[in-house]
Amino acid sequence: MNRLIKIIILSGLFFGSAHAESTLPTLASPAAEPSAEVVDKDAVCTRCHDENENKPILSIYQTPHGNRADARSPSCQSCHGESAKHLGGASTDGVRPPPDVIFGAKSTSAAYKPSDAKDQNVACLSCHEKDPTRTHWQGGAHQVGDLACTSCHVTHTAHDKILDKRTQPEVCFNCHKEQRAQTRKFSHHPIVEGKVACSDCHNPHGSAGPKLLAKNTVTETCFTCHAEKRGPFLWEHQPVTEDCTYCHTPHGSNITPLLNSRAPFLCSECHDGPHRSTNPVAGNAAGTQGGLTSVPSENFTGRACLNCHSLVHGSNHPAGALLQR
Repeated sequence: MNRLIKIIILSGLFFGSAHAESTLPTLASPAAEPSAEVVDKDAVCTRCHDENENKPILSIYQTPHGNRADARSPSCQSCHGESAKHLGGASTDGVRPPPDVIFGAKSTSAAYKPSDAKDQNVACLSCHEKDPTRTHWQGGAHQVGDLACTSCHVTHTAHDKILDKRTQPEVCFNCHKEQRAQTRKFSHHPIVEGKVACSDCHNPHGSAGPKLLAKNTVTETCFTCHAEKRGPFLWEHQPVTEDCTYCHTPHGSNITPLLNSRAPFLCSECHDGPHRSTNPVAGNAAGTQGGLTSVPSENFTGRACLNCHSLVHGSNHPAGALLQR
């Protein structure tokens, strides 16, 4: 009964009362230009731009950039500029002027040519430069290489590949093809397996260290995972404290564990003199070194140097001066 009464009352409002008509809000014409003070700026853009675009845009509302519950979230015009001419409609030649800032790579085939990388990055850095991890963007390798943020990032999507450890290497390998090949070698960090990402070692937004490393030096970066090699040791192997890449290649090698070359050739790059050990070793007949008949040629003794000097990263044993124990 209550429901029937409501229907009768509403019918009277719409059809039987002139006073009711005067009290109802007037619906704005779809063609009317909404007031800038009250309209949601995104609504001005999304009434034309939707999922039918070549690059669908409404998925941005599934990302932090489109989180309307967060006051810090930008609007379309926060990134693309006020774009007054674009919103004003077609110009005299019948073509709508482009937005103030157009994002995308130079090879993008779209109605408008992308803005210069510098202009694109200014729009992004207006918010993101406050992040301390982007302190060294200016002057960094990617900035000097004229890369835009959108060369790696995609904002109008719920899944940005560069932010996912499993898919991030796909984006990096688009440019770093040599590293792609290295990660396919027999011994490699588990990058293609999705357990290690490029950004675990590198800061793509700039770094005070070489090669955009996350830390200031190679060793600092390696020690974030390989803490057992950090020491301090009572007996240290000098290359360990200087640069891990003296012996290891970080992206991949066919010699385990990620070695530049196998022993004894790797060791001989620094230790190039005769061994001069007086202890007889089984297999002396295999050869001699440095004219010492009591010392076999290290090339014929299996693991060679590592047969005895097994603690190559350092030793804490009182008798481990030669990294033997």
